[in-house]
Amino acid sequence: MTVILAQLFSEARSEEIDKICYLSLGRLGPKFTAVEFNLAEKMMIRVLAKAYKKGEEQVKREFKKIGDFGDVAYKLKIKNEKLKNEIQNSKLSVNDVYKRLYDIAAESGEGSVERKIEKLSKLISALDSLSAKYIIRIPLNKLRLGFSDMTILDALSWMIAGDKSKRAEIEGSYNIRADVGQIAKKLKITNYKLKIEIKNSKLRIKKLIDTLRLLKPQIGTPIIPALCQRLPTAEKMIEKMGKVAVEPKYDGQRLQIHFSKKKTAIFTRNLDNVTQMFPDIVEVLAKEVKGKSVILDGEVIGIDPKTGRFLPFQETIKRKRKYQIKEMVKEIPLKVFCFDILYKNGQDLLKKPFSKRRKILEKILSSSNAIIVISPQIVTDDPQVILDYHDEQIKKGLEGAVLKKWQSPYDPGKRGYTWVKFKQEKGKKGGGLADTLDCVVMGYYRGKGRRAIFGIGAFLVGIRKNEKFLTISKIGTGLSDEQWRELKLKIKNEKLKIKEKPKEYIVDKNLTPDVWTAPGLVVEIEADNITKSPIHTAQYALRFPRLVCFRNDKSPDQASNLKEVEKLYKLQ
Repeated sequence: MTVILAQLFSEARSEEIDKICYLSLGRLGPKFTAVEFNLAEKMMIRVLAKAYKKGEEQVKREFKKIGDFGDVAYKLKIKNEKLKNEIQNSKLSVNDVYKRLYDIAAESGEGSVERKIEKLSKLISALDSLSAKYIIRIPLNKLRLGFSDMTILDALSWMIAGDKSKRAEIEGSYNIRADVGQIAKKLKITNYKLKIEIKNSKLRIKKLIDTLRLLKPQIGTPIIPALCQRLPTAEKMIEKMGKVAVEPKYDGQRLQIHFSKKKTAIFTRNLDNVTQMFPDIVEVLAKEVKGKSVILDGEVIGIDPKTGRFLPFQETIKRKRKYQIKEMVKEIPLKVFCFDILYKNGQDLLKKPFSKRRKILEKILSSSNAIIVISPQIVTDDPQVILDYHDEQIKKGLEGAVLKKWQSPYDPGKRGYTWVKFKQEKGKKGGGLADTLDCVVMGYYRGKGRRAIFGIGAFLVGIRKNEKFLTISKIGTGLSDEQWRELKLKIKNEKLKIKEKPKEYIVDKNLTPDVWTAPGLVVEIEADNITKSPIHTAQYALRFPRLVCFRNDKSPDQASNLKEVEKLYKLQ
């Protein structure tokens, strides 16, 4: 699959390679641009009826039989072509299709739905059967070709080097500018220029990677957040990291704030642009941030307006919404705890040691009574001080502490030993699972007895291994009635229920669920410990697993991976 994609990138022109990247992922831009079509499935019946001059009832019957609008479009187009005794090829280019799709998504205001249906039906009718099959799935967010941004980075490496050997270097640039189309275009243009100048392929590839390394942070394009590693004890942490800054670990939502006079943007760890959801944060940025342009890394947490105490994650996450935003601003006021600064007034700060970044942050933010404040910290190399600080945070209702190597750079997208989380359960002295896992819901089993009313009695969860998902637990206990209902509702609302097992799932036949779900829903799971398993495809299983919460702020590619599970198994 990677090789085919690399061949496509090699043949593509520089002015279309970014669009090919986006369309291949079923999008019209990088994830953070959130260009949406807002076309429901029932509208597709009208689109196909118009495109192929069929009755809406006929299209509806075909859809009920087949269950996929892409396959319906293919079947109807093939029938039309056979009637004409010819198989057509599309005359449209990638740029033509992209522009027309973008125009459809951009339609708004009165009568916009009718204009979208008209434009999409014209586009579909102009496409050959195979093209129509895939293009019709894009507005429905159901393209699912089976690869992610990471597959595209692999293919870009293959395009320039003939293998995946340059993936890490390309990913390093992507971590600083999380726009796979922009990275692909930069590579394509630079590679073309260097081919003319340099005949030696090894030297050319080296120069190409060196050019990519010059990419700096950009206001409005998110940086992939740094991640925490795990170590078993405070002593091990000091042994591995030396002098550390110790900060509270908040049970909130990670936010990256981009601010300048021209542009303001707020992103989640999942690269969702949530600027419109936090008008209270946007409003105070100019007052509370002393700088022309900055990129801040922090955590937002809800505050109980009556008691002033921190709210749990499930309450804070209610602020992430599209509607009734003004009402929620009053109901759940926020406090943003900034713990890092990545960019200031045109200067890239990623490679500066944390000690220096902290001093810059202290000059940028100073008011302790503001909405946006600096996260408190202590600096130490004493394990006992770390333990005491951790216990203090637990008493405050927080999750524990985060340790940061005092002289380390900021590592975008990396789970190295520059950041380590100390998230031990209160009273747990040793053994057991040292942290929770973020798992993907892969399917569910229909309820029996009392749970029949929910239509769900257990669910199957998995972890990542590269582009695949491996099972690690079947969870049937530890959920409240409300959580069972919420789980079923989320699967329904996010349209994750599918007929066949996704090709990226590896599941033992004895664990086949009654209903498969597409990768989309991430849940945080705690357990007593991890054991070896002959039936789960991860080769590990969770003992006494319990649902902590639904991680609406995380996507499947941010779920825990096999290496993390292996590490936790050894730590216990």
